[in-house]
Amino acid sequence: MWEIPSRRRELSRYFTGTETQLTAETGEAPIDDTAAAVRRIVDALARTAPRGEHLPGVTTELSRIADLLEARTDPVQDRLTDIWEGDGVARHDPATGPENPIAPPLILRVAEEGWVEGVVELGLPYQGPPGNVHGGICAMLLDASLAVANHRAGTNGMTAQLNIRYQRPTPVCTPITVRAKQLRAEGRKRFTVGELVVDGRVTASAEGLFIARKDRVVKTE
Repeated sequence: MWEIPSRRRELSRYFTGTETQLTAETGEAPIDDTAAAVRRIVDALARTAPRGEHLPGVTTELSRIADLLEARTDPVQDRLTDIWEGDGVARHDPATGPENPIAPPLILRVAEEGWVEGVVELGLPYQGPPGNVHGGICAMLLDASLAVANHRAGTNGMTAQLNIRYQRPTPVCTPITVRAKQLRAEGRKRFTVGELVVDGRVTASAEGLFIARKDRVVKTE
């Protein structure tokens, strides 16, 4: 069982209730730029023919870079962070984290009537059915946005149940609006909804139940 260190990063943002961007800022650390470069590589590889003549040379160079990175990694324990500390939306999050190379990353901001909202475009690395985003990736975006909506409402919780309705395919390489809103909090329970929208039509929607930790003081207003 991992022991999660409780620590706040110097580069983390802390929510005051007045900010408009709710997810971690990009460009706060050199690793953000490194992660962005990896995303470019992954996207280019997804659009490369599997028998390209240039691939052996590329593989050699990428292996050299991988060796360089692996030689300077930290122990896993040192890289674990408590998502309940600091800005509440970890910089390593696979949906919103700018230092995570598998994250798009999704940037969420304050919207009207209690919603949080962001626009993201997913390339071929996120493809499931031909030309469309994998359903599991859609679920990840919705889960992340619901969590941010809870944080914005001041009543965090861990995902206990996530019901998703896939209404139509969500296309790749097309702007996707991701939005979420907390409906209410009852004791430790938080009820939150969200949706993915493309060209004005909902492609997937979610209803989530989140449970707050017992050792956290939360708002119920």
